Amino acid sequence: MSSQSLRNRLALAAALVAPLLVALVLVPFRSDLSNANAALILVVVVVAVAAFGSRIAGAVAALSAAAWFDFFLTPPYQQFTITGDDDIGTAVLLLAVGLIVSQLAVRVRRLQVITVTDAGHLARIHDTAELAQATTSADAVVAHVRDELAELLQLRGCRFEYGTLLGRPPRLEQDGSVSVGRRRWDVERDGWPEGEIELRVSGQGHYLGRFMLDPAPGTAPALQSRLVAVTLADQAGAALDTASRTPAG
Repeated sequence: MSSQSLRNRLALAAALVAPLLVALVLVPFRSDLSNANAALILVVVVVAVAAFGSRIAGAVAALSAAAWFDFFLTPPYQQFTITGDDDIGTAVLLLAVGLIVSQLAVRVRRLQVITVTDAGHLARIHDTAELAQATTSADAVVAHVRDELAELLQLRGCRFEYGTLLGRPPRLEQDGSVSVGRRRWDVERDGWPEGEIELRVSGQGHYLGRFMLDPAPGTAPALQSRLVAVTLADQAGAALDTASRTPAG
């Protein structure tokens, strides 16, 4: 199971259980605590779940919070029935605000991740381009890209093979997808396929070699990271192609 899949499952479990536990904690204080304040506390729980998990987890948490608010904190207690108009309005607002805020929390978290990730990715691509311009050694560029791939994709190991293709291992494609034979592999759901994965390197349309990626167990790099990996491999291919066309001496 990938780390992202595990995170989503934990968030979904929290979405079901956390609002229930918080509502139970509030039961002894329900006579002194206004329903508006109780609803606000439950909204905080929804936001926390959404920030940790996915939009689905946030929506489930909002539904769970509204249900347990009705059951434990509005009369008649221990029944999924609301008689007071104010209580009905508060429950509806709790559900609506919980859904909206949970979506915003997920969006903010993703934007923060994308911003940090983009900066790191651009730095990798820029550094590789600078090295390719500063050195006449294609092998140095290949070694640099190999190290970058290992860190970027959280690999256990990475090596480069020159020359002809051998076997038909899983392949990281140019669009960032992964194929196993003729079948598309869902990395986000299932993580990397077993065994080494090839990332082919070409220059001017000619095959020059391939990076063999050895993934660490339980890792599932995002599509953005895989696309950067392809870009780095293309830079290695350009360096190799230039070297092959440069006369010795």
